[in-house]
Amino acid sequence: MPLIDYGHVDFGENKVQEAIEKWSEVKKLNKNINLHLIGRLQSNKVKQAVKIFDYIHSLDSMKLAKKIYDTQQEQSKKINIFIQVNMAKEEHKSGVQEPDLKALLEYSLGLGLNIVGLMCIPPATEDPNQYFHQLKILNDQFGLKELSMGMSADYKIAIKNNATYIRIGSNIFGKRG
Repeated sequence: MPLIDYGHVDFGENKVQEAIEKWSEVKKLNKNINLHLIGRLQSNKVKQAVKIFDYIHSLDSMKLAKKIYDTQQEQSKKINIFIQVNMAKEEHKSGVQEPDLKALLEYSLGLGLNIVGLMCIPPATEDPNQYFHQLKILNDQFGLKELSMGMSADYKIAIKNNATYIRIGSNIFGKRG
């Protein structure tokens, strides 16, 4: 609440259910708050996600794109969406593989989704610069305006690579308990 009182308007959450519990009442009282889903979105949570979030940073499949589109139509709401790219081809991480990105982007735009940019989370054990730089190149190639990358440990490198959205929650709020 001190950040909201100070005028901060953009907040991120990793989980849909936590966001509903923490933000439903707060958003009713503060209409200018933008809530960002930065964690993976499962298709069974799309209806709840579209209802509470203003941004989704983790679109990674055509199936999910269609579900988001259908839900937006049902709720008469249009949100801002980032496509998550798995730049390092990590098996345990979400995100579309780079060779499949163009098809997902074209499909999503064809549905009328508001794709604002790309997002990535590089491997924690590697230098993130190469991944951020490559994502910036892809973002530019597709003419997208926003770039979601960088967290508490690497946000300065992300900013040098033109990130427009960074996720620095643990630097502000501390580690999750």
